[in-house]
Amino acid sequence: MSERDGLFAGDNPFEIARRWLGEAESSEPNDPNAMALSTVDASGMPNVRMVLLKEIEDDGFVFYTNYGSAKGQELAGNAKAAIVLHWKSLRRQLRVRGAITRVEGAQADAYFASRALKSRLGAITSDQSQPLESRAAFMAKLAKVTAKNGLNPARPEHWGGFKLTPIEIEFWADGAYRLHDRFVWRREMPDNTWEITRLNP
Repeated sequence: MSERDGLFAGDNPFEIARRWLGEAESSEPNDPNAMALSTVDASGMPNVRMVLLKEIEDDGFVFYTNYGSAKGQELAGNAKAAIVLHWKSLRRQLRVRGAITRVEGAQADAYFASRALKSRLGAITSDQSQPLESRAAFMAKLAKVTAKNGLNPARPEHWGGFKLTPIEIEFWADGAYRLHDRFVWRREMPDNTWEITRLNP
């Protein structure tokens, strides 16, 4: 029997990741696509926050945010990141590290247009991560933005996507007595062949 039968079977890590996410969508009560995103600031201090994974493409993991936010600025300064998705219902997690590129143009426009109207207007209004005088001040600004932009607002320049193109993907499944199963896929460059290694629990 192959070492990677069952949960870990497959020759493409992106397909395995999509399969795991699909299974999580059937069992996780809230936001199965929630992931912790880790970046570093200009001084090298790490930062982590929860964001939503929006697509697993054939070569990377895509999420969207305000480019002026703390994470957006940190990714502009150091275009590397790590993510982890933890599915408690499945007792599994997916860890990914790699390089970051922007997702803009038609792809970002299409995703922005698919969001709820109030979410789009909020994205236009917010100076994400910046100090805010008060909730009332923000709501007043939101009202002005709503009146100005109408029912079909365009994606603002300060908002769009990022894609993490991995050099490392780890698939982790819980085992009895903490004897977990772990397989890591590694490559030095995105065009290189993956090397797959079983890790100690």
